Amino acid sequence: MPELPDLEAIQEFLLRELVGSRVSSVEVLQPIPIRRPTPEEFVRQLTGNLLTSVSRRGKFLLLSMESGHVLALNPMLTGRLQYCDARERRRARTCFILAFQGGRQLRYFDAKLMGKVYLVEESRTREIPRWEEMGPEALAPQVTLEVFRQRLRRHPGQIKNILVNDTFLTGIGNAYADEILFAAGVYPFRKRTSLSQEEAEALFRAMRQVLEEATTIVSSRMGDDIHVKIRDFLRVHGKGGQACPRCGGSVSQITANQRLTNYCHTCQPRLP
Repeated sequence: MPELPDLEAIQEFLLRELVGSRVSSVEVLQPIPIRRPTPEEFVRQLTGNLLTSVSRRGKFLLLSMESGHVLALNPMLTGRLQYCDARERRRARTCFILAFQGGRQLRYFDAKLMGKVYLVEESRTREIPRWEEMGPEALAPQVTLEVFRQRLRRHPGQIKNILVNDTFLTGIGNAYADEILFAAGVYPFRKRTSLSQEEAEALFRAMRQVLEEATTIVSSRMGDDIHVKIRDFLRVHGKGGQACPRCGGSVSQITANQRLTNYCHTCQPRLP
């Protein structure tokens, strides 16, 4: 799943490469991810439209059009955007293609058709399901330590589940939740109520550091390959069975709550 660092890098790329470009044609190949409007209306509204801005809200990438419409893409687990020449071979499960003047294309492909795509008027983004329920951006300046603590107190349950819950803060997914918890030295399955004030502060500091550093790394390495998920620099996520970069022990890997979780038993101990 693209998370805050990935989407920030994609946003920067599209701002640089595509803003001010006009859509010459639209092709819908797999309509399933397009939740609103109909495929026919999707094609009609976007053809000839000018891309005026690109922004992000949580795990949504937002392409603003001259007509006042916003193309809101939530890639979910398997959705990817690809920017390429029109002659390049199409990937399996390419769902739709926006062709721009000049011969380049922005393609959306999704191996499991899990993503959700909406084309709505800018004033009606609140009608996108769960849009109004999203919490503040994880790196928003207004999310101070005190705000972080206040929002944390609203949520019961295990701390990793809270971190990936968009109603807490938005933009954090499975991979970066693992990284934040490792950096803070917090066991992923700890109950929120068991955290001390010091541990909550450590989580806040780790969240900002991990996401900021990852955004810088991904932005510097992504280039034109906006469909590539850059995760090799992560310290524990996806590193099950490898040596912990802090203590040298083995990184654990388990599946819980339908998520892969990686952590270090030594650096992230359970409560006694």
